[in-house]
Order: sequence, then structure tokens, then C-alpha cells
Amino acid sequence: MTDSPATTAFESDLELALRLADAADAQSLPRFDAADLEISTKADRSHVTDADLATERAIRAILSEERPTDGILGEEFGTEGDAHRQWIIDPIDGTANFLRGVPLWGTMVSLAVDSVPQVGVVSMPALGRRWWASTGTGAWTATDDGPQRLHTSAVDSFDDASVSFQSITQWADAGRLPALLRVADRVWRDRAYGDVFAYMLLAEGRLEMVAEFDVKEYDIAAAVPIVREAGGTFTSFDGVETISARSSLASNGILHNAFLELIHTPAND
Repeated sequence: MTDSPATTAFESDLELALRLADAADAQSLPRFDAADLEISTKADRSHVTDADLATERAIRAILSEERPTDGILGEEFGTEGDAHRQWIIDPIDGTANFLRGVPLWGTMVSLAVDSVPQVGVVSMPALGRRWWASTGTGAWTATDDGPQRLHTSAVDSFDDASVSFQSITQWADAGRLPALLRVADRVWRDRAYGDVFAYMLLAEGRLEMVAEFDVKEYDIAAAVPIVREAGGTFTSFDGVETISARSSLASNGILHNAFLELIHTPAND
């Protein structure tokens, strides 16, 4: 390995985020595929497990000790504290996979300053994988040989591009199915890898675009600095750099404007 992570103003926050991911893995992984997993349904009809709740509680407990003046936004227990420096937590992204024994799920931890994600850690313990980044340090993943720096792909043509659209239902419910079909018709390969894993594949240079709808801040915040520090671009579906638009479009950066133009082309063109 020739690269090594740089030191920035967020070094201590990134170190804490990695320890939060360790604490999360210690809660979630033993409950994965457990015969006695407790599953309930939330008001929005999505599922939640005892592992989701225990994982977020473990993260919040550490933050209350080590960052008592920071705010927290978590999927399961909502918002508390100051929004200027806010830890954004998805204890188990991919709960549907988790409760069915599919290993494509993970914990997402981010620190946002004035609503801009500056630190991101994604841990997928069932795969034995972890990714992280903070502004100015590059994006990284753990390997047997130590941290490996991530770079988005150099693909500059739809003919060679691979994309993840997350789910047909998402696009149809958003009234965007014609746009998805245009994308699928133009690119080399389209697949629905799903949830946070698709963004990590993008950061590793294995995909050129990921897009989805009906996403909350905790669904994407941790992925934002990882994708951007790897060289990619992360916006809403309308091209705005925000995590609160309820949509996302991430790319390798090179093709971002071309994808935006393609998905917003009128259907009769």
C-alpha cells in the first residue's frame, strides 16, 4: 500500500465513528439470522428488529458520553440535541435483508456539520467489509493488507457504464419509471444491488451510477463523503447537493451531468 490516510480537522470524529461501527457490529452481527429475532412493524409499515433498536442504543450511549453537545438523528429514536454538529445514524440499513438472512445490510454512521456530511463510515459485518471517509482524507476500505484507498471509475461512456437503480417500485412510485427505462436502454448493465452496498460498489469503481427515491437523511448521509472522497459526485435527483431532498443520484463524477440530462429528458424526445 502506497497511500495512507491524511490528517484533517475531522480526524478525531472519524476515529470515533469507526469505534461506533465496532460497537454496532457487536450488537447486530450476533442477531443476524437468529431464530429468536424479534420483528415488529412501524407506523410507516416498515420492519424493525430488536437488533436495529439495540444497535442504535449502543451508538447513542457512546455519543452521549463522548460528544454530549452534538446532536443525533437516528432512524429508530429520532432527533435530539443541536443540529449544527449532528451524528446521523442508520443502525441497520437493509433491515428487510437482515430479517430474511440476506447478508447485504450494514450500519451507517455520519457526522454532518450544518447539514453537510463530513464523516462517513459504513460497516457490513456479515460480509466482513467496512468503508470510511472524512472530508480531505480520501475514501478507504479495510483489506487484509491494511487500508486501501478507493477511487471511482474512469468510465466516460454509457456504453461501458453499470448502474444500480435500487428497485423498480421506487422509481414507479416516484413517477420516474420512464426515466429508469431510458437509463437501462442506454447503459451497458443495470442491476438492483440495493441499499448502501450499491454506493460502496460505486466508490470502489465497480458501478457508475446509483439512484433512489424516498430516502431519508440517515439512508444516505454516511455514503456521501465516501463517494465524494473517492472522486464521485453525490446529489439529489435534481442535481442539488443536499441529503434532505428525499432522492439521491450518485455517480463516478465523470458521467454525472450526462446521467442528469438523460433522466430529465422529456419522454417524447
